[in-house]
Amino acid sequence: MSVDACASLLRQGDPDRFLATMTAPPGDRAALLVLYAFNLELARIPWVTNEPVIAEMRLQFWADVIEAIQQGRPARAHEVAGPLAVLLAEKSLPVSLFSEMIAARQFDIYKEPHMSDAALAMYLDHTAGHLMWLGCLALGADHNLQIPVRNAALGAGTAAYLRAVPALTASGRQPLVDASDAGIARLAQTGLDGLHLARKTEFPARILPVLRAGWLAKPILTSACKTPQAVTENRLYPSEFYRRSLLLAKTLTGRW
Repeated sequence: MSVDACASLLRQGDPDRFLATMTAPPGDRAALLVLYAFNLELARIPWVTNEPVIAEMRLQFWADVIEAIQQGRPARAHEVAGPLAVLLAEKSLPVSLFSEMIAARQFDIYKEPHMSDAALAMYLDHTAGHLMWLGCLALGADHNLQIPVRNAALGAGTAAYLRAVPALTASGRQPLVDASDAGIARLAQTGLDGLHLARKTEFPARILPVLRAGWLAKPILTSACKTPQAVTENRLYPSEFYRRSLLLAKTLTGRW
């Protein structure tokens, strides 16, 4: 149960977020790697089983892990649970956000669509929003940055969600409230609006690697706005050369 195990999980299962984490100073990486590995464990639950009952049990495992950590009981025997217990103890992160992240992932288990735009927005906030804010808190962010951080997360989360639409649809799920071109463009524009609001804030350099996890959000959302069918046709993801070049440029110039 080590940070190295979390890094290995992330490198394989969420390589873009792993690359963004590597732009942080070495001393800040461990906290992010553990946090992101926990998120990855939640996100992949619906993809490792087609049985809702088994998926619910896997989510309950993590709910039990968080409860045990909160009560000061020993961490469960899991390669992420141990480092996560240490992270929560060292950084005094709000346990309620972890619980809400777990609860939000129940939607991923079932095939029904979000009931409304507001429901989808809450899902994105409790997944991408909580994750980005917890990452910033782990690196010492001021609480007055929460709204702009969550705006940035809205952009990053919306872009990631739109990228996942083809896979979700192929698995029999209904990810979009409005799957028309106009509906897709409207959702993408909401994400762009979040990015625009976030960029009005000057963030401390230390938390930029957390925000940088969404470094592809703007080009993805812009593409979805201009060409909504690119979402359903799985044409949103830029080439590896573009992705790495953009991340390098943002890192060298201190942007996110």
